[in-house]
Amino acid sequence: MRFIGFYDYTVVLTYMSLFFAVVGMTRALQGDFKLAVLCLFLCGFCDAFDGTVARTKKDRTVDGKNFGIQLDSLCDVICFGFYPAFLCYLMGVDGILGIILVFGYTLCALIRLAFFNMLEGKREGEGVAKYYRGLPVTMIAGIFPLVYVTCRGLTSFVMILHVMLGIVAFLFILDFPVPKIDFGKYLHVK
Repeated sequence: MRFIGFYDYTVVLTYMSLFFAVVGMTRALQGDFKLAVLCLFLCGFCDAFDGTVARTKKDRTVDGKNFGIQLDSLCDVICFGFYPAFLCYLMGVDGILGIILVFGYTLCALIRLAFFNMLEGKREGEGVAKYYRGLPVTMIAGIFPLVYVTCRGLTSFVMILHVMLGIVAFLFILDFPVPKIDFGKYLHVK
């Protein structure tokens, strides 16, 4: 029996990120927003190291590498595109403006990731890029928990979520350089 895809340690952190997103969504549906926001942070933590771990496999095939890139972006659409928008909706970002912001945020995350994939396809064989173009979607894994922890008790919390979605969505598609952090050097991985 054969399965499609690649099953080795290079994709484990990407799968874990998706796992935390699914757990977080189920917790959010039950009203446990603290755990849901923690799960979003854990998605970001896993994503911060998945590329570094993948690059440790020296005998990766081109297909294996391309599979990992596609898998990572598809996971990112769920974990950092849909999931934060879903959390905001459950926390009160609704009504006409809220739905527009939830959709706009998700659309901008999708556009950002599609653009990233296009650039990755063009860079073939050039190593790791030193800069992102636009705010990486994974940054919401730090922004959202920070906003949640510092503002959740405020009467304007839901309005702050509206503003956060709008600003972050705009930054996803605004073309400006964002330096990449090489987590591999902190783990002594080359």
